[in-house]
Amino acid sequence: MNISKIEKEDILYIINENQLDNLQDSTFFITGATGLVGGYFFKTIYLLNELFNKNHKIILLVRKPNAYIEYSNNDNVKIIVQDVIDNINIEDKVDYVIHAAGVASPKIMKIDPVGTNLANTLGTINTLNLAREKNAKCYLFISSREVYGEAPNDVKFFTEDGKLGYLDHTNVRNCYAESKKNAENLLVAYNYQYGMNVKAVRLAHTYGPGIRIDDGRVQSDFLKNYLSNENIIMKSTGASIRTYTYIADAINAMFKIIMLSPKNEIIYNVSDESNEISIRDLALTLVEIGKDNGKNIALKIDIPQKSNASYAPFSKGILSSKKVRDLGYKTKFTVKEGFVRTIKHLEEQNI
Repeated sequence: MNISKIEKEDILYIINENQLDNLQDSTFFITGATGLVGGYFFKTIYLLNELFNKNHKIILLVRKPNAYIEYSNNDNVKIIVQDVIDNINIEDKVDYVIHAAGVASPKIMKIDPVGTNLANTLGTINTLNLAREKNAKCYLFISSREVYGEAPNDVKFFTEDGKLGYLDHTNVRNCYAESKKNAENLLVAYNYQYGMNVKAVRLAHTYGPGIRIDDGRVQSDFLKNYLSNENIIMKSTGASIRTYTYIADAINAMFKIIMLSPKNEIIYNVSDESNEISIRDLALTLVEIGKDNGKNIALKIDIPQKSNASYAPFSKGILSSKKVRDLGYKTKFTVKEGFVRTIKHLEEQNI
């Protein structure tokens, strides 16, 4: 597998933090394996086999016929080419289901709100039914901070059982957030009715090797500017506050949730409150990284009179990660460190 030096370092960190070398002979079913989260799950299990001979089976559900075709003859990797919204029929046993398929690009949310919705709703039903049929040990759904909406004025930190913010379900852009909420409700229902061990992780803004720089998210736009040796273009005042979680830290948290969380605990926030930062300061961080590497780039503000951007519209509301930290989760990478690693990977891959 083409795993970069940065990715290998990340994966060894994930393996060591979760003692995954103690896991043996399991089967992982992963949707969205060509995306950021699903791809890191795949590479982690694959490298676990390569380095520790753990004999894990990996079943990948992909839509593109040529995705990971180089592993089609690997005995431990099985590739199924289909859409997650279609019925899933496989004969293999399945121990863990990772449902990471779905739209993450604001551009696509705007163009295909129906497809965005169905991947999170019908796709979740199909993967839950598979997990139930196979009596899987754990089912993990990748949810989002967006389910919380815009934070009320008296809320800075969102907790899993706390107050939700405002979210207009008639706004087509909220096809993403509303379908994630619906999927979470499906998990709760399957847990209640069938006793299944299901987990949903509400991710804050997550980035790292594997991120697509053309997906329309603000961090992707900044990275695209950086890699093109262009000034960092900010299309707003940049006052909105976010937290950014490096992918290795996020996957570390997810393995802790899969392996250690009680069966009756379903919803977990995954974020890094120590990496709270405004959009403007994120842009300045990329400028600083550029200067460290001899690039002459600057921050430019270009606010269009009418914006066609589909960025997440929320200006405040930070995820509290206390619940997952109680499982032993801790983060390793600062925003600057994470983006330095991401840039090095992208440059190595000539992206």
